[in-house]
Amino acid sequence: MRTAFDEMNGFGGEVRAPYRAFVEWLGVQHMNTLSQKTAEAEILFRRSGITFAVYGDEAAAERLIPFDIFPRIISGEEWRKLELGIEQRVRALNAFLYDIYHRQDILRAGIVPEELVIQNAAFQPEMIGVDPPRSVYSHIIGIDLVRTNEDEFLVLEDNTRTPSGVSYMIENRETMMHLFPDLFSRNRVRPVENYPDALMKTLESVAPSNLDAEPNVALLTPGIFNSAYFEHSFLADQMGIELVESSDLIVIDGLLRMKTTEGLKRVDVLYRRIDDTFLDPLVFDPSSLLGVPGLFDVYRSGRVTIVNAPGAGIADDKAIYSYIPAIIEFYTGKPPILGNVETYNCRDPESLKYVLSRLPELVVKEVHGSGGYGMLVGPRSTMEEIDAFRAKILANPCNYIAQPTLALSTGPTLSGSAVSPRHLDLRPFVLVGDRVRLIPGGLTRVALKKGSLVVNSSQGGGTKDTWVLQE
Repeated sequence: MRTAFDEMNGFGGEVRAPYRAFVEWLGVQHMNTLSQKTAEAEILFRRSGITFAVYGDEAAAERLIPFDIFPRIISGEEWRKLELGIEQRVRALNAFLYDIYHRQDILRAGIVPEELVIQNAAFQPEMIGVDPPRSVYSHIIGIDLVRTNEDEFLVLEDNTRTPSGVSYMIENRETMMHLFPDLFSRNRVRPVENYPDALMKTLESVAPSNLDAEPNVALLTPGIFNSAYFEHSFLADQMGIELVESSDLIVIDGLLRMKTTEGLKRVDVLYRRIDDTFLDPLVFDPSSLLGVPGLFDVYRSGRVTIVNAPGAGIADDKAIYSYIPAIIEFYTGKPPILGNVETYNCRDPESLKYVLSRLPELVVKEVHGSGGYGMLVGPRSTMEEIDAFRAKILANPCNYIAQPTLALSTGPTLSGSAVSPRHLDLRPFVLVGDRVRLIPGGLTRVALKKGSLVVNSSQGGGTKDTWVLQE
């Protein structure tokens, strides 16, 4: 694997322009002070209750995500290009979703294999013919980006179902402003704390069109044992809306209503943080206790908007991912501004043959995998692990895709008493409703283990504040 591009120093040259003020500031800091600031940040996070759960880990049910106090800094010019590419991508993803649940022109044109969509577990046939407000299926999208050189960001994956992490973006910023006001004074950093307001405007903009009053919005959570419950309660509080569970909701007279101390109250927009399968036991999984019986009929009749829409997950399926550049060109008539990582679908016999012959060099992922689980990082794996994964692929080739092992960019990270480079990715959060709203920043995840390429918090990764500089 080639040398990684460093966000601060490029490929080993002079300090890059976005980091110059940071480097000047860092040059007069004492390591003991910085270590104390790291400890102070941990105290702040504990006070706020910002934790996540690790399923299956009884010894550490609730954890803090490690936080690195050195920001990831992006210039205004770099961000402008990302904005254009991300907006193009999310518009194309929503056009794709509308099409596959209506005319299916892209399937008839042979751009995307029909069986890859129709037989996909994320495809919801119940959504065929459903017209959500403004034709938006995925309203809240997380686009995972990696950087490989000065001029190239690549999309690693799209998250169009129920993307998480935005609360960490906001809390990271608040913590940094508390710890380092002097560093902020040296840089003109664009704000991210207006995300809840932007989210609320987006949610209200996709309410049913026949309302005679301001829309009522609620956030549906699986409950306190969910790994992202902090985020659910945080966002509901920030937006001033009700945080509800299935027991708080009921369908009466063709409307979704929530139980309140003032009686039943109509719900017009439901920001759901549960998976499709659990939304309505009358339509999807009959054993679900997390959803609301009759909810889908209310949705299909246009009397409530579900955000994100059921079935939106087909657009972030990893088998579909390799077709996204063609999907963008099909719906926009233009080539993608942001490229994909080269991807091999193991369902294709030639690709499968290539992947099996190059396993020690590739990263192999489950089509529906997430969180860094169910994947093989060939260059970091033993021959025993590679052979075991080979057997999994052969048993079910359609369940896997493979990609080259990328030299993810690195950023300066405080490691003990030293400044060390660690690999990064970036998840900007995009809101799609009456217009596209993109928050200038996002969640930077960092692989805190030396040499590791896995940035997921469940796999030992941490987070950084992401600074987008004013131009």
